[in-house]
Amino acid sequence: MSAPEPGPDPQVRFDVQITPEMEAGVYANFLNVWHTAHEFTLDFASTMPAEQGTDELGAPSVRIPARVAVRVKVPPTLMFDIIRAINDNLTRYEATFGAISRPSDGPPLYPDDA
Repeated sequence: MSAPEPGPDPQVRFDVQITPEMEAGVYANFLNVWHTAHEFTLDFASTMPAEQGTDELGAPSVRIPARVAVRVKVPPTLMFDIIRAINDNLTRYEATFGAISRPSDGPPLYPDDA
């Protein structure tokens, strides 16, 4: 008697659930990414009003405070999947709503005081 033929691989589906407290999400308009040998850290943050001043050498500078809303740590093996998922979603978004434009045609973000 022979062993049964192996069937197709089962389809894997993630059943993603979220708690009611997290459903609203958090706003972020800034992302800082850094890494160690074992993980990537993504700090999603909201920027605050810019502060004009000078740096340590007295040169003019603009400081932009950013408050971290959430920090996510992921293994390096997951980063390409994250990038692929974001790219796929951007492609579908633009196919539905049109090209995403950057606010480069408006007034400068940090105009001179002059």
